[in-house]
Amino acid sequence: MAQKVRKAVIAAAGFGTRFLPATKAMPKEMLPVVDKPIIQYVVEEVVSAGVTDICIVTGWHKRSIEDHFDYPFELEKRLEEWGKHEYIDEVRAIADLANFHYIRQKGPFGNATPIWNARSFIGDEPFLYLWADEFYDTTGPTRCQQLVQAYETLGASAILGSFRRSEPRDYKLWGYAVGNELSPGVLEVTHTVEKPGPGVIESDYALFSPFVFGPEMVSATEEAVRRLEQDKKPRELYYVEGINILLEQQRKVCAVEMTGGTYYDCGSKLGYLKAGVEMALKHKDLSEEFKAYLKGLPL
Repeated sequence: MAQKVRKAVIAAAGFGTRFLPATKAMPKEMLPVVDKPIIQYVVEEVVSAGVTDICIVTGWHKRSIEDHFDYPFELEKRLEEWGKHEYIDEVRAIADLANFHYIRQKGPFGNATPIWNARSFIGDEPFLYLWADEFYDTTGPTRCQQLVQAYETLGASAILGSFRRSEPRDYKLWGYAVGNELSPGVLEVTHTVEKPGPGVIESDYALFSPFVFGPEMVSATEEAVRRLEQDKKPRELYYVEGINILLEQQRKVCAVEMTGGTYYDCGSKLGYLKAGVEMALKHKDLSEEFKAYLKGLPL
């Protein structure tokens, strides 16, 4: 029986250059989508899957993330004095979502570096791995619940989140998993290809976070770092390198299609704006008035 997934690593050390000047003093992950920062949506998804300990890998300019998930004693005191008791439980609950741990990123650039940085936190346990600037909204099982369930039933060393994407432009934007379909929506991976371009591969399993990795991903990432250092050529460290090492070791890797919800990529300005509009249309206090406002715009 697979170990329970109770840990998660969230990568949040990027500079958010596409959002400058807004991100000059504010982390991209703290930009609000209606009334919550992007990263809170991510954390809530993680917690929905039974995770109790979350390590957020940050940088020197991300202190406000730590403050957001801390107990706001001064704020609570002010809210109590002002008689705004309905907000006290809401802000207090943010700190109670999980046990939060923070690591400042160091080492090579790349989307595998947070795993390498968090190896002492991960230890010998499986873990969820996510980006801090994208989330999934659904009324059914969250993406984290879907992938954790797959990890517990498939007996794989890695479960890769996937959406089916087959437009020619998609193959320039995403990494893809290639392999043999075990059942509808479940692919046993033989190899991964980063942004292959149209017409190069037959698979339509595009890779998106989250991922669920067994503890063996830590040693695979350490091996990827060793190979990077031997290479002597400046390049980034990618998580797919660790996955390919798992495959070299004959470990089972599966890509699982995530279903039943809407994926929001807030890493781009357009994606962020779409998320804000659509989440506002779903907001219980805003939806009707906001919908009427949109209808009245001179488009």
